[in-house]
Amino acid sequence: MIYLVIAILILLAFLGAPLFCIIIAAAMTGFYMSDIHLSVMAIELFRIADTPILLALPLFTFAGYLLGESNTSSRLVRLTHAFFGWMPGGLAIVAFIVCALFTAFTGASGVTIVAMGALLYPALKQAGYNDNFSLGLVTTSGSLGLLLPPSLPLILYGVIAQQMNTGEQISIEKLFIAGILPAILMIVLLSLYSIWTNRKTPVPLTAFSFSKAWSAMREAIWEIPLPFFVFTGIYTGFFAVSEAAAVTAMYVLIVEVFIYKEIKMAQLASIIRESMVMVGGILLILGVSLAFTNYLIDAQAPMKLFKICQYFISSKLVFLILLNIFLLILGAILDIFSAIIIMVPLMLPVAINYGVNPTHLGIIFLANMQIGYFTPPVGMNLFIAGYRFNKPIMAIYKATIPFMLVLLAAVLIITYWPWLSLVLIS
Repeated sequence: MIYLVIAILILLAFLGAPLFCIIIAAAMTGFYMSDIHLSVMAIELFRIADTPILLALPLFTFAGYLLGESNTSSRLVRLTHAFFGWMPGGLAIVAFIVCALFTAFTGASGVTIVAMGALLYPALKQAGYNDNFSLGLVTTSGSLGLLLPPSLPLILYGVIAQQMNTGEQISIEKLFIAGILPAILMIVLLSLYSIWTNRKTPVPLTAFSFSKAWSAMREAIWEIPLPFFVFTGIYTGFFAVSEAAAVTAMYVLIVEVFIYKEIKMAQLASIIRESMVMVGGILLILGVSLAFTNYLIDAQAPMKLFKICQYFISSKLVFLILLNIFLLILGAILDIFSAIIIMVPLMLPVAINYGVNPTHLGIIFLANMQIGYFTPPVGMNLFIAGYRFNKPIMAIYKATIPFMLVLLAAVLIITYWPWLSLVLIS
């Protein structure tokens, strides 16, 4: 009977059934066959709705959608170019920084490619960078900010990890802080690669101009404080995550609607609707997946999985190698929210038994997912970039591979040097 149900659910998934339907059907089947009353499903939905930290999710999402609809992207490009354009490879460094910040606040890698690509791709080509390099840079940069606060995937990982009751202390504040140095490492390595690979390319440098820098700062003066609400507020303990989200959402609303006036009052209803549809989908999947997680815990699935792993894998080092390979493949075939919701409940207890810090695991998980976005053959950003820039998919593959190798080196450092993720929270 159970095998028939599993076969039917797999078939429905391949036919395009919504993910939450598959998860809830699997959970209900498991509870029913274990003689557990199905009211536990409703209890889990209430429990997730009663989680205070979850307030941050819709607030940060709304702020990100507002920024995506405004001209923030062009102001960020001008600002960073004014300060970094004089450096060798300056425009490439600008692209990495701007895309990372934009993805961190919007929470959507594809949005970054569409919004920032229109500005950066022509600018890079005009500055003298070859087409292949420019295409790979913009495609790769689309997912750079997933480790930076207020990244929605970081919040989601934290919420699920907190519900697992593993006995390890996991806070979203610590996850936010833990992701800063690994994100900077990725940007630095990509910047060094860009400078080295263009060392013989005649790319003109833009002399630093105080007047241009001051003009760019004045233009973006209302958006410059944004990262400080999250970075400084949370790091110093002045804001809780939910408070930082509320302040950020209110600040962005006032700035974009009433100061810059780039978003009309008439647009707010549609922006709120679009952002909350996304949040609603995440919360629905999250609620039913936590019920499924409880079933897995009751059935001791994580411990059985750990025993299987332990039988074949005795070394923590080998476990982390296989984990990286698995996550890269997972990131290429699943969107990041689905991957977190489905896999974290299974992986977290196993990783803890191998001695992996749960906060460090979250950074490893998202660092791999970040690369999975543009891992051939089916990484989502590859197809978004191909459509956005009207390029054949094989050209996108070829352009992104060098950047992918650089980021793989960064992931290995992040994975096997826990200090990088944990030093700021220790």
